[in-house]
Amino acid sequence: MSKLLAAAFSLALFTDLVIVNVLELVSTHLRGKVKGLDGEAALLRQWIEAVLRCSLLCAMFYWRDVRERLMKRWVLTHCFITPVYETGRLTVFGSWPLEKFTMWLVGSVAAALGCLFWETLLPESSSKENKQKARVLFMRVIGLYKPDYLFLIGASLFLALAVVCEMFIPLYTGKLIDILQTEYNWNDFFSAIILMSVFSFGSSFSTGCRGGLFLCAISRFICRVKHQLFSCLLKQEIGFFETTKTGDVTCRLSSDTNLMARAIALNVNVLLRTLIKTVGMLYLMFSLSWKLTVLTLMETPLTGLLQNIYDTHYQRLSKNVQDSIAKANDAAAEAVSSIRTVNRFNAKKNEKCRYDEQLMDTHVIKTKRDIVRAVYLLVRRLTELGVKVAVLYYGRLFVQYRQMTTGHLVSFILYHSDLANNIRTLIYIFGDMLNSVGAAGKVFEYLDRKPEIITDGTLEPEELKGHISFQNVTFSYPTRPDHKVLEEFNLELKPGKMTALVGISGGGKSTCVSLLQRFYQPQKGQILLDGQPLQKYEHKYLHSKVVAVGQEPVLFSGTVRENIAYGLPDCSLQRIEEAACKANAHEFICQLQNGYDTDVGERGTLLGSSQKQRIAIARALIRQPQVILLDEITSFLDPKSEQMIQQALANCPNQTLLVIAHRLKTIEKADQIIVLDQGVILEQGSHQELMKKQGHYYKLKERKT
Repeated sequence: MSKLLAAAFSLALFTDLVIVNVLELVSTHLRGKVKGLDGEAALLRQWIEAVLRCSLLCAMFYWRDVRERLMKRWVLTHCFITPVYETGRLTVFGSWPLEKFTMWLVGSVAAALGCLFWETLLPESSSKENKQKARVLFMRVIGLYKPDYLFLIGASLFLALAVVCEMFIPLYTGKLIDILQTEYNWNDFFSAIILMSVFSFGSSFSTGCRGGLFLCAISRFICRVKHQLFSCLLKQEIGFFETTKTGDVTCRLSSDTNLMARAIALNVNVLLRTLIKTVGMLYLMFSLSWKLTVLTLMETPLTGLLQNIYDTHYQRLSKNVQDSIAKANDAAAEAVSSIRTVNRFNAKKNEKCRYDEQLMDTHVIKTKRDIVRAVYLLVRRLTELGVKVAVLYYGRLFVQYRQMTTGHLVSFILYHSDLANNIRTLIYIFGDMLNSVGAAGKVFEYLDRKPEIITDGTLEPEELKGHISFQNVTFSYPTRPDHKVLEEFNLELKPGKMTALVGISGGGKSTCVSLLQRFYQPQKGQILLDGQPLQKYEHKYLHSKVVAVGQEPVLFSGTVRENIAYGLPDCSLQRIEEAACKANAHEFICQLQNGYDTDVGERGTLLGSSQKQRIAIARALIRQPQVILLDEITSFLDPKSEQMIQQALANCPNQTLLVIAHRLKTIEKADQIIVLDQGVILEQGSHQELMKKQGHYYKLKERKT
């Protein structure tokens, strides 16, 4: 606490003490002249004094700008804590006010500690912002439940019926005790038993129907949201997945969507049930004993304060746990997906240590979260125990002095047990709903994200020549915006011609392939296809006419047939076999155990590198594209297969070919060879022309020989 704030509090205490003494002198003087200012009149005097003290202190510190919220909170609490406390005691128990200075001192200490406690653990500005954001998210989650409104309405009706039936059971329990204690009446006893049975059956039946409808709504919601989220993720550009880890994406798809569903269906279920029960039980409890009811309700503000503090810390720690779990999942997924590399470099121990570190971080955060919950439960149960002891003590006095019957006391105690739980649930459920929709924040962030690569083109010409032109293209990757891979880059790919890009790694060759597939958008310049910018073409049409085969082909779990026809529904086996023949894959496929129906394993692990590459080439050729992009595709092929692939590509005279190769022997027959370095064209021409120049290409050729 700053010195200025401490000085302000000290001055406020001194000023208030002076005001209290002056008011006490005035009160003593009036009591000397006017009789009858004791008893209830003393309580009225306390309220008048509290209003005067509060007004004077607020006026005194109105000009100060030192933690204004804390000062106002302290002034209000300090001035009114004594009359509020005394009013409650006098109303419920008929007690008399304590000595003046003692109450002032106790009130000062209690108000200061309470306000500092509140200010330290509950920063108001951030809390308001978080709650406002949570409310917005909550309303959006409700909107996603719109197709399930009938299930929710039906569940709510059964919920109300179950609560009404359950609420009357304690009341008739007390009536049975009173009937057994007084002169026995069979008709009254039988009627009470029948009603209890009806209410019990109605509660059980309605509870089952309510639960079933809510579970149906949750299941439908989860499926629908996961579908929407997955569809939205598939629309994102490649740069998004380079900056977002796999663990984060899988965590949102798996756990966060479940938390979103829980935020509405389960929590609203509990909220409505608890609210109806609470209102009904309060009415019945007031009819049994309003004094004991007021005593019971004193637990509510304490429980609310504890719950608010708990929600603030628990929500923050829960978010940290989710982030930590996502990092651990990402570490595990990365190790498993690269298990061959891990084994090749004997890095099992390193990966195990890395995963253990993530698990330990998660464990530490979970431990902190669990400690917060344990302390909260301890304090809450101590508060609950204190109120229960007070209710039992004063209930015994009320029975002793015939202010209520034993049966009424039993009914009240049964209601009180449920009421305490219901009030805590009501306080908890609001915080839990906000915590639950907090998990929806990242999901909505993904759902609302617009891809940076626009795919709303409509151009679909019947004939496409395949003429490509890079015009003053400047490009940097999203992960390295300061490093320009291509700068003022110009290149022309002619139809029916084969163009080869060569040069050292990092020169921009693969970047050209990625830009042609519209994985990225250049920061400057444009890429034209038959004179039209790439973004004007319809997305699906473009990717059917411009296909690429990468250096490291990716196959999906399934059969060879499914991988070759990937993305082409209802593709005939004849077309698949023709594409496999062109890619020199038909022969080895027929030698597999089940031919084209052979399972390739996860990511094609059951096939060799050369076999996976040829299947990937067949997958590209089956689309009969106009532009073929080949990124070092022959690196895993034997000389015979490489020769047959080149022959197959040579049989496509009308197609535009762009080949990236480090093995320069494979591109000697290219129509033009482009030598790239740092995004700049150093040389271009045919193999013979470049060899005659004895420049960069010649040096590369000599180095590779």
